[in-house]
Amino acid sequence: MKLIGKNQPGADSGPVDTSAAMAAPTAPVPAQRGLGRPGPGRSYGPESLEPVPLPQVTGPYPAPAASPALREPDTADAASFESELAARESAALETRHRAAADAGDAGAASQLGALLLRRGDLDDAEPYLRRAAAAGLRAAANNLGVLLHQRGHRSEAGQWWRHAAVAGSAPAAHALGLHLRDHGDEESAEYWLHFAAEQGHALGAYALGDLMEHRRDVRAERWFKLAADAGHREAAYRLARMREAAGDKDSAETWYRTAAVRSHARAALRLGVLVEERATGDQALREEAARWYRQSAQNGEPRAACALGFLLRDSGDLPAAAEWWQEAAEAGDGNAANALGALHASRGEDGAAERWYRAALEAGDHNGAFNLGLLCAATGREAQAEQWYRRAAYAGHREACNALAVVLLQRGDESGAEPWFSKAAEAGSVDGAFNLGILHAGRGEQQQAQEWYARAAAEGHGEAALQLAVVKEQRGDLPAALDRYRQAAAGGSAEGAFRLASLLDRRADVPEEAEHWYAVAADAGHARAQVRMGVRAAERGALEIAESWYRRAAESGSRSAAFNLGLLLARQEREPEAMLWYTRAADAGHGRAALRLALLALRRGEPVQAENWCKRAADYGPPEVAERAARLLDAMHPEMTA
Repeated sequence: MKLIGKNQPGADSGPVDTSAAMAAPTAPVPAQRGLGRPGPGRSYGPESLEPVPLPQVTGPYPAPAASPALREPDTADAASFESELAARESAALETRHRAAADAGDAGAASQLGALLLRRGDLDDAEPYLRRAAAAGLRAAANNLGVLLHQRGHRSEAGQWWRHAAVAGSAPAAHALGLHLRDHGDEESAEYWLHFAAEQGHALGAYALGDLMEHRRDVRAERWFKLAADAGHREAAYRLARMREAAGDKDSAETWYRTAAVRSHARAALRLGVLVEERATGDQALREEAARWYRQSAQNGEPRAACALGFLLRDSGDLPAAAEWWQEAAEAGDGNAANALGALHASRGEDGAAERWYRAALEAGDHNGAFNLGLLCAATGREAQAEQWYRRAAYAGHREACNALAVVLLQRGDESGAEPWFSKAAEAGSVDGAFNLGILHAGRGEQQQAQEWYARAAAEGHGEAALQLAVVKEQRGDLPAALDRYRQAAAGGSAEGAFRLASLLDRRADVPEEAEHWYAVAADAGHARAQVRMGVRAAERGALEIAESWYRRAAESGSRSAAFNLGLLLARQEREPEAMLWYTRAADAGHGRAALRLALLALRRGEPVQAENWCKRAADYGPPEVAERAARLLDAMHPEMTA
């Protein structure tokens, strides 16, 4: 049983049956390409929210009084002058408020307390805020709640926020709602957050949306939108996520853009993803996606740096891609570390590749363990490869499950391999499903094999579709076989494309489509298809094209191609080169080539050589060639014994 990526590919001829190759990993996997592509969608899973700001310190604040006249600053010290001026105005304002507050002015006490609270002078602020709050000023009550919350006196903070909220303070209602939510009283929390949101308080609207989304309440979207319209960037991001989950990518992109222009790093990342998805063949859109990725990366989002690396790689700028991957990897992005590992592995720099794969694993990306397994297998360290595959497989890496099963099957442990193939298949590995089909087919369990082939084929596995097509053709169901061969060809199966072309060729009513699929298979390196392309070109008189196809197939080991190339060269009076290709074909067991060499040897007067080639032709066959070789030997024998 052959294993793709472990042993040689199949020969260029012979039937395809249920002993077809097992699918095993053949190249490093730099984790998911692009951030949220489940397909290309790139799904990140749950993300932490931005920290909820502390409750607001509220005013009102009167305009500062006129300052004493000061000298005009020189241009060179304008900035320091402005700072000095602001400090003097603040000091003067504080002095006036303090004097009024000490004289019993509750409003001044509230304003002074707010000023001191903003400055972080909690000890000085508290008595003024308590005095003003006791006098019934709701701004002071809210700010006293903020101060007490900062000091850890949360129960008393909640009491003062309730006083202020009852008096109509939206910031206090927001703070009280969060306080109640954190203590598990969601019903009361919703009431006060709703109160704040209805007054246009953006933070209250956002918190209400957050609470409702947590409870899967569809009304969450309304409140996120209200907060987003008021400038709340996290609300815009959350709204975009909701619209994207609902399949409305146009609306999602609009809201991601709203948040991104306010420097929201994750929104810029998702916006870059959506723009890149639309950028097929559009350089302007690719450049826009790169701009959003770059903005997100510069705002501290390593996944954006990783995505930018992939975008630059796809644009052909590998050095720049590596720089962004390294920046992301050093910030702890396992996907980027895997990409760097794969880059170094492609250059043969196994030591560097291993370091980055280990970095990916340390970052929690189990693709790192899988890629370490691939790297060890490629360098002959099979025992270490198995250990890494096993580590990734136990962590749930589906392709590692498949790879581990292949390793176990290679050493004859079918009972150990089967559970890992099953785990891979159940986790969505199409190779795992295909290999389970191979396993069942090898036991003669054709129904189970066909079920797994069908499951893999439904996910685009070309070789699985090929197996289904072969069975259909053997049963005489040619329309169904054609459909499955088309599916196999579309899934990248060169043998599927060749068999599709052969079936169409036999119908003789779609020659152009048949040639198309021969060409697809030939371009994929299918030797029999290359020979067929050469034959068709020769029939049209396109001898240069025919020679090119024959030569490609012959150089890959096709004896039929070598013989046909010899014939073509001989007709062009290029006999010495033709002899070389006849010899190569004959040495590979081609009877007609051996017979042709026998005739040429006779023509040159070399009877011993001719006899040797005749005997080989008789051994190689087919029957008509063996018969002709025997007659030639009989004709040669009297002459050679005379």
